Amino acid sequence: MAIASVLEREMFSEAEAARLLRVPQSTLHYWLDGGEYRRKTYKPVIRLHPRGDRLVTWAEFVEAGLLREYRRTHRVPMAELRTFIDLLREELGVPYPLAHQKPFVSEGRQLVLEAQDASGLEADYCLVAVTRGQLILTPPAEAFVERVTWEDDIAAGWRPHDDPDSPVRMAPDIRFGLPSVKGISTAVLWEHVDAGEGIEEVAEAFDLAVSDIHWALAYENSLHAAA
Repeated sequence: MAIASVLEREMFSEAEAARLLRVPQSTLHYWLDGGEYRRKTYKPVIRLHPRGDRLVTWAEFVEAGLLREYRRTHRVPMAELRTFIDLLREELGVPYPLAHQKPFVSEGRQLVLEAQDASGLEADYCLVAVTRGQLILTPPAEAFVERVTWEDDIAAGWRPHDDPDSPVRMAPDIRFGLPSVKGISTAVLWEHVDAGEGIEEVAEAFDLAVSDIHWALAYENSLHAAA
């Protein structure tokens, strides 16, 4: 399947994407389509232009995942981020530059540094920093990169669970992109246990290890707690 078709595939409703990312839907919509505040219109951060629908592509979901890392401790500055992402789009020639691995690896970090400087991006929101003459990823950028499974330079998978040891994954070609463990939906596993089935029984029924069920439950419980 062509790379573009994977990144541009419509995967989730806006409400479902916001739930999986654990951000308010209004925030996600603002990142995707921009909006109006105090009679001033703001352009999207993630999209080139407002699309006016409530569907989220795989690339948009992944890029929103990066903004989520910054959203945890800071309010993301819209104007500077728009300029920064626009510069990366132009340099890389792709509509969703942060769904590609190049900006995060050694040969692409200089480009990111230049785009940061040109856009006036504040230090708290930078993806790379200079330490002892070396370009390194900042903690939010590194946390994002560690969540992504990269294949052929693009984001082919995503770890939605905060725990870095978790085997829970999302991929556009598995379970319609919804969280799963070894191809089995975490929601389905949670429902079986919630209905009263034993963990070992569920593991045997789905040919999974007991630890896989525990990981699925840990993720689903964290997701329900955040709702």
